[in-house]
Amino acid sequence: MNEQSERSALLTMLTTEHFVLQTANNSTYAEASSRSMLYVMVLSSSLVATGFVAGSTDVLVPFVAIVLPAVFLLGLFTVVRLIETALESMHCLGGIARIRAYYRTLGPEAERHFAADSGRWPETQPPSLHLGPALAFFGTTASMIAVINNVVAGVGIALLAHFLLPSVAAWVDAAAGLSGTFVLTWVFYAYQRWRFDEYDFLAGRWRSGERDFRHGQRAEG
Repeated sequence: MNEQSERSALLTMLTTEHFVLQTANNSTYAEASSRSMLYVMVLSSSLVATGFVAGSTDVLVPFVAIVLPAVFLLGLFTVVRLIETALESMHCLGGIARIRAYYRTLGPEAERHFAADSGRWPETQPPSLHLGPALAFFGTTASMIAVINNVVAGVGIALLAHFLLPSVAAWVDAAAGLSGTFVLTWVFYAYQRWRFDEYDFLAGRWRSGERDFRHGQRAEG
């Protein structure tokens, strides 16, 4: 196979891979949307059901004791998976960026149309980082669901405190619930940062290994 045929075959393979990565990236968005919608629907249905049984304390207490932990666990699983789908999306975007970098080597017109500053992350900085990574991490879909879920946990903590210590003032129960919400939110934020930092570290090692492999191939050639 001559050089021109080899380059044409490589371009065909890269175009196919570009399509596959774009499809996979779109699937991460669809999964994140469906999981978030499922959690919100379960939560809203649980609140409506709670309203129906609120008239009877004998029914309300065991109902809430079962429903709130179940909703919180569902939210916890949802948040963990939402973080993973975001990382999967980043992996796909990284692959697309590498293919776009090859497109730019095809000629001046290709370099203009596939310029890095007109692409997406990681070729250029996303708008979400303009206010800093701290706020950007609170703008993810996982953060939105996590905050709502942590409020659910805070309500559960407040109700549990009221049930165990009925003689204390109501503000103590509320303070316990708020404290639980803030602590859980901090734990989620730390976990999300750790997962993204771990991904950046592993992706950096992979890119470094890829560069070493290419340099070795050139040296052998």
